[in-house]
Amino acid sequence: MAVMPPVEQLRGRPLGRVFIKMGLLTREKVAKAQSVQKGSKTAVPLGQVLINLGYITEKDLNLALAFQLGMSYIDVGDIDIPDEVIGQLTGQMALTYKVLPVEYDSSSNTLSIAMDSADNFHATDDLRTLLGFNIKASITDPEKLEKALARYYSSAEPESINDLIGELADDDFLSEFKGRGASVDLNELRELADSNPVKRLLNLVLMQAIRDKSSDIHFEPFENEFKMRYRIDGVLYEMVPPPQHIAVAIASRIKVMADLDIAERRLPQDGRIALMVQGRPVDLRVSVLPTLFGESVVLRVLDRSQVQLDLERLGMLPEEIDTFRNLIKKPNGIIIVTGPTGCGKTTTLYSALRELNKIEYKLITTEDPVEYDIDGIIQVQMHSEIGLTFARCLRHILRQDPDICLVGEIRDLETAEIAVQASLTGHLVFSTLHTNDAPSAVARLLDLGLESFLVTATIEAIIGQRLVRKICTNCKTQFQPTEEMLMELELTPEMIAGRNFYYGKGCDYCNNTGYRGRMGLFEVMKMDDEIREDIMNQASTNILREKAVRKGMKTLRETGINAIYDGLTTLEEVVKETMMEEK
Repeated sequence: MAVMPPVEQLRGRPLGRVFIKMGLLTREKVAKAQSVQKGSKTAVPLGQVLINLGYITEKDLNLALAFQLGMSYIDVGDIDIPDEVIGQLTGQMALTYKVLPVEYDSSSNTLSIAMDSADNFHATDDLRTLLGFNIKASITDPEKLEKALARYYSSAEPESINDLIGELADDDFLSEFKGRGASVDLNELRELADSNPVKRLLNLVLMQAIRDKSSDIHFEPFENEFKMRYRIDGVLYEMVPPPQHIAVAIASRIKVMADLDIAERRLPQDGRIALMVQGRPVDLRVSVLPTLFGESVVLRVLDRSQVQLDLERLGMLPEEIDTFRNLIKKPNGIIIVTGPTGCGKTTTLYSALRELNKIEYKLITTEDPVEYDIDGIIQVQMHSEIGLTFARCLRHILRQDPDICLVGEIRDLETAEIAVQASLTGHLVFSTLHTNDAPSAVARLLDLGLESFLVTATIEAIIGQRLVRKICTNCKTQFQPTEEMLMELELTPEMIAGRNFYYGKGCDYCNNTGYRGRMGLFEVMKMDDEIREDIMNQASTNILREKAVRKGMKTLRETGINAIYDGLTTLEEVVKETMMEEK
């Protein structure tokens, strides 16, 4: 059994010295391990070398690393923890983060916790962010921690939002703020932000939203109510509404978590919260907007583990993937992805960047905000308030010798012109535009003031994109659509002969919506000499669309109908997300 020397003797010491102080190794064994480590052809950590030699176990290494970080050891099997300390963490949080509260000092708001791994530093960061505690962490034996968690939290029923909302309605402190509106001073705002029921409600809402794969969480104050809604697969669903008077407390708590100014309630604010939930990195983008009845807060959930940055998973047809791959391998030119906000344009471009992210290419992106953090890509966050705009940043990026640039969005003529210059000087440029379909992107660029000869000289392809919900595979059911449903897509009985149609009945797996997940619909408009000549001749969007279709472009609606035939989505989704071509 390892000796537990005073932590002060071990903090910051070399790992070999820590093991000697613990009585687990002799100087000779440490020297031998260091010799083996130096002779290794690849870099191997000393701890792994010691394990390979059979000198120590994984448990010994975990303990030594904790001592090296200055953590003390606590035997959770030998102590009785008061209920008021255990109550500082819900069972869900204790089990999710694998930590056990062992002591709470209310005067300094310090929660002492026991954990089984020194690597679990995300737990301490998240508990500080979510609950506002000062955290003091100790290390303990993994098996004893499991038993202690089972002992203290096995009988605890999962908290429900309904129960918590009832508790909030009865909370005397929070009830004092009924009808107060804007007359809340800074000290009261801080107290509201630290209210335990408010913290627990917010944590529960966050955990549920992440578990249900929500993309956004909305907290909305109105004249006579306060709504909580979350968006799943592009559709908003309402939660049980909490008491109206806690709107200020919720907004203040989120501001504290996002390190925003809780005293500023007249101006919009934006921030970010980084969490690690069950080993998965989750970013929350925070937007606070002052409204007539209080602050509306929206959290955009970016669960990186759920994002599949892979061209094969976007929903493109095999021939579209082949076309897209050939396009992104061009040495220069501009490739634009177009569509409304939230249709997956950034995901499509990042999937392309991920495929191009090789040692021989230098990739730089300018984004507002940076959505995904990818190793090997230089990413720049825009700050228009200090003058760091797409145009200004792109001008400087070209001095960084990139091969491929991503411009988050072409918003103005200056950005468009520099993107064109980048393309003409031998760079491949990716960007996005907000237009209804691929052919209308040309008119948008010309409206910005870009010369038609520059459009034809640089644009290689424009890709239109939409997202549709996929039918839940668990409750997928065949049915016969009505004539009215078919008419909305201008389908005739002859066209659908031998085809099967499906919908989702609704089940627990899909929260009774009939849908689970989303897929992209794409139209890829490649530039060729004939289309370029039409653009030079000021051809209308309809003419460009007809020419592109004649040359093999499948429109968004056609792609959607193929997805219906393949049993992937429904008639309603395709009607909602696509439009018929004008005749």
